[in-house]
This record gives sequence, structure tokens and C-alpha cells, in this order.
Amino acid sequence: MYDPLAFNPDQPNANFADGKTAQTPPKGTDPVGFTRFEYANTLEDYERAGREVKNPLLVNAENLEKGKALFTTYCSVCHGAEGKGDGPLTKDRSVTDSRGTRQLENFPPPPSYHRTDAANSSRGGLMADLTDGKIYHTIYYGHNSMGSHASQLSPEERWKVVMYVHELQKK
Repeated sequence: MYDPLAFNPDQPNANFADGKTAQTPPKGTDPVGFTRFEYANTLEDYERAGREVKNPLLVNAENLEKGKALFTTYCSVCHGAEGKGDGPLTKDRSVTDSRGTRQLENFPPPPSYHRTDAANSSRGGLMADLTDGKIYHTIYYGHNSMGSHASQLSPEERWKVVMYVHELQKK
């Protein structure tokens, strides 16, 4: 009772039929703190998320400020500080080191979120008209040159970024 017998995950364990200590979690279970996103990475589910998924957070100054900070950290490198698609990775850049000076690869600029720019999304419609669900789906799965940010941002943080993108859409 005072000295429990613990197994290391990589040690054999006769308590289980397969002899392994580290067992695969039962199908359909989620890790503690994990929030499942019930939409697939398809155009159909992107559209469905656009219709069905709404931001559960309250729009307030604190959430918008945090959303802006997260956008600046994770998004502005491509989307630009103001969401115009003019981030530093879309510009001509070079590096000088012991091998000399060479040009770095440019990423294609994403379309602007600003209503005044009337930029189209590659999946149809104006970037300024993207809904909560469409923005969240894109952050979760990524699209085109943008990779998924599901592992970098918690669900709450993603919603704060969505909230801030809506502010950029108003410009």
C-alpha cells in the first residue's frame, strides 16, 4: 500500500492481453482538455462550418487585444499587421552569411481581409465576408500555403484570432 508497483510505459505488462503497458486509448475518447472539431478538412465541411459554427466568446476589449497579439505572433508574418496580405514573408528578402548573400524564397501573399480591397477567397466569396466558422476551419486545418495552426493555438485562442480578423474585415 505504501510502495505501489508502477510499470514504465515501455515495459512488458502481464495485466493486459497484448502484454503492453502503454495501451491505445479506447476509440472515440479524447485526451483531458482536448476539444474535438467535428468538421472534416473538406470544402463541404468548410462551407458547413461557415453556416453552423459561431464564436462562443464574448466580444470585448480584452479578447480583442489578446486576439490581436495572437494574430501578430502567428498570422502577421504572412497576412501583415493590418491583414492586407503584405507580411514580411511575401516580400523580397535576402540573407548574408559565411556563404555570401542569397535571396530567400517568397511566399505568395494571401488576399487582404479589408472590405475596401474587395479581395476574393480562393474558396469563393470575399475575404471580408468570411464567417466565424470559415475562419476557424481555416485556422484549424490551414489552406493553400498556410499550414494548420491547431497545434499552436488552443480553441479559445483560435476564437480570439477569429474575433480580431472580424475587426480587420471592417476596414
